Amino acid sequence: MHAELTNSTISESTQDKASQIIESCVHCGFCLATCPTYQILGDELDSPRGRIYLIKSALEQNQFTQKSLSHMDRCLTCRSCETTCPSGVEYGQLLEIGREIMESKRGKFQTLYRYLVRKALLTPIIFKPIGYFYRHSKISSKPIKPETIQSRVLLMGGCVQPSLAPNINHSIKNILAKLNIEVLESSQGQCCGALDQHLAASSEAMKKVKRNIDNWIAQLDSGVEAIISSASGCGVMIKDYPKLFKSSDPYFKKALLVSSKTKDIAEFLSNKDLSGLHLSELNITYHEPCTMQHGQQLGGLVESILSQFGYIKKPVKDSHICCGSAGAYSIFETKISNQLRNNKIDNLNASKPNMIVTSNIGCLMHLQKGSSIPVKHWVELLDV
Repeated sequence: MHAELTNSTISESTQDKASQIIESCVHCGFCLATCPTYQILGDELDSPRGRIYLIKSALEQNQFTQKSLSHMDRCLTCRSCETTCPSGVEYGQLLEIGREIMESKRGKFQTLYRYLVRKALLTPIIFKPIGYFYRHSKISSKPIKPETIQSRVLLMGGCVQPSLAPNINHSIKNILAKLNIEVLESSQGQCCGALDQHLAASSEAMKKVKRNIDNWIAQLDSGVEAIISSASGCGVMIKDYPKLFKSSDPYFKKALLVSSKTKDIAEFLSNKDLSGLHLSELNITYHEPCTMQHGQQLGGLVESILSQFGYIKKPVKDSHICCGSAGAYSIFETKISNQLRNNKIDNLNASKPNMIVTSNIGCLMHLQKGSSIPVKHWVELLDV
C-alpha cells in the first residue's frame, strides 16, 4: 500500500515509521477474519485494513472526521491481526499514531470524561476506595518467606490489581518464596504507561516510561534478576518500550535492557522446578488474554505449565478472539465489549468447568461480571 505522507503535526521520524508500516500492508484481507469488531459490525472501516486506510488518508491529506475517530476508538488493540498478518504489519504501532492525530476531533465532554477515567484509574489515592467496593477477592492464605534467598526479582504491582484482587500478587510472592526467590514489589503508583498510551496521552505515558526505566535499571544493577509481570497487559507494554524511542535516543538501549529482563510470571516459571507445587482445581478452562497470545506471543505457555499438574487442555471456540476487556475499552465501548464477553463466556463454559482462569486482571474482572462461576488468575490455584 503506497503512502506519501505530508502531515505536519507529527515528527519526520514518526512519519517514516507510519509510512513503512502502511507500505508493508499488501491489502490481502487476512486480518478481516480475526478482527473482533469486523466480525460483529461487518464494516470494513472497523477492520485493521479499513483503519489503515483512514490513518493513511489522515496522514496524506489531513482528511479525517469525528466518525474516523470513532472507528479508531472501536479497535480493541487486541493485535490478533498482527498474529494473522503474513506481511508482518505492525498495526498496533500505526494505530497509536492514528489515534494521536485524530484526537483533535474529540468533543470536549468526551475528552473530559476520558481524562477523568484515566486519572481515577491511575491515581492510587482515588482508586483505592473505589477499588474496595469492586474488590474481586481477598488474600486467602498466609504469607510465606523464602528459607534461603537464591535470587531476587521485581514484581510489578500494577495500578488497579492491588485494590481489586490483592490475592494475585500475594500468591505469586508465596509461590516464588517456595522457590527461594525474594520478591520486591513495585508501588501501586508505578504505572507501566499502557493506559495513557492507548488513550492518546502519549506525553504522560512517556514520563512514566522514562521514570520506570531509570528506576528499574538501578534495581537491575543492584542484583534484581528479572522484572515480573502478573498482568499480561502491563507485560506487553513494558516489552514494547524500545519501540517508543528512536535508536539514537539514550533511552533506547536502556529500554532494550528493561524489555529483555521483563517476563510474564508464566514465562519466568516455565523453566523452574515446580514439583513442590500443587493445583487446587483441575476442572478449569483457561482464557488466554490477547496480550499473552498476540502481544507477547506466549500462546499456550500457561496451559503447558498447568498440564504439569494434571490439567487437561480444553478446546475453546474462537480462543483467539478478545473477551472485550481491552484495558479501559469496556468502560468506553460497552455495547461491543459486552457482546464479546457474552460470546467468550459461552465458549469458555461449553466444557462445563468449575472455574475460569486467565492471566490478566482486566480480563478477570470483565469476565467475572458476566460469569456465574468463579474467575481467577491461574497463579492463585498454585498457592496451596
